[in-house]
Amino acid sequence: MRQPEREAFWASLPEGIRQQVDGYVLQDSSMAAISVLVDVGFRRFGVGVGAAQLIVGDRYRHYGDRVARTPESPVDPESLSWRAAGICDRILVVEAVWDGDTVHDWVVRLLAIGEEAEHQLAFVDWSTAKRYLGSDERIDGRPHIAVAAERIGVAVARQLRVPFHFAGPDEPDDEAPRWVRPTS
Repeated sequence: MRQPEREAFWASLPEGIRQQVDGYVLQDSSMAAISVLVDVGFRRFGVGVGAAQLIVGDRYRHYGDRVARTPESPVDPESLSWRAAGICDRILVVEAVWDGDTVHDWVVRLLAIGEEAEHQLAFVDWSTAKRYLGSDERIDGRPHIAVAAERIGVAVARQLRVPFHFAGPDEPDDEAPRWVRPTS
């Protein structure tokens, strides 16, 4: 959907719907805003997720610094080690897992895998990796997101005295093999 079509669709929406979408945008709740647009626009106008993402992106640009951005998760190993220490589960490994996200594109989730469950430690997306590395360029041919996640994960695993696992560090792969618990 091109910019003029998006603007026309936006202008055609009732004020209440526009206020709801803008309210979600101002709260940095992009998925909720996208959902509203798909719910009201899909059947009548064919506005699917892709078009809704573009419209929500337009609204983010419209509001700029007025959007109350969700704080990024800490990525320093000390903070993540403290987070892991608060988990009521014995941590067996720190794992990095690729995940595709409709808003952030490819991301890496850093997980603490415990005896009972897996626990989210951090979410490494493009901006988090840039903040951590100071660059958004590929490093040694690898995506900067992977390099940042690996460096952070290795440091956290070292502090927790557990192994680190990242089965797809060279390119995004959400089907890379996950860590497997050792059999006893």
